[in-house]
Amino acid sequence: MGQAEWARDLARQLLEQPLPRRWAHTQGVAAQAESLAPILGEESDLLTASAWLHDIGYSPELVATGFHPLDGARYLRDVHQADDKLCRLVAHHSCAIYEATERGLIDALNGEFTRERPELVEALTYCDMTTGPDGSPLDVADRLTEIHLRYGPDHLVSRSITNATPCITSSVRAVLAALSDVRAGGVV
Repeated sequence: MGQAEWARDLARQLLEQPLPRRWAHTQGVAAQAESLAPILGEESDLLTASAWLHDIGYSPELVATGFHPLDGARYLRDVHQADDKLCRLVAHHSCAIYEATERGLIDALNGEFTRERPELVEALTYCDMTTGPDGSPLDVADRLTEIHLRYGPDHLVSRSITNATPCITSSVRAVLAALSDVRAGGVV
């Protein structure tokens, strides 16, 4: 069994029953990750695995700090001794440093999990931020609006997303440019 298959099974176990909407989103994020194989080559399995696992920190079984990237990455590291790259991608997905700062967890996040290669982090951010809560593809601007509406203007997630918006949109643009280069026959 490859890393992505293992990740899918673990995510299903942690999310499908207690959080069916989060599970639907996760399935969509993983589908987006699979679509990036042309620009990631050998690293596509790692990206797909991280897409399956990016939100496991929401699982009621795993919530410790309330900051799902950190809770999920710690679980992968401590319980499953998962690949370091995989843990780092989960920890830093979707510009997590902004929410970590809001929560007072930036030192824990950066101290425990260094950042992964920008191209991989951007790819995972693209997958997450172009997938709606129901798993369907969604424009990044619509996804950001959806997050703001879901949490409300004064919630720390909304504040974090506001601060992270340039990072998120830059990641989406970078991935779209790489996909465009591949489709045009260019070298990435």
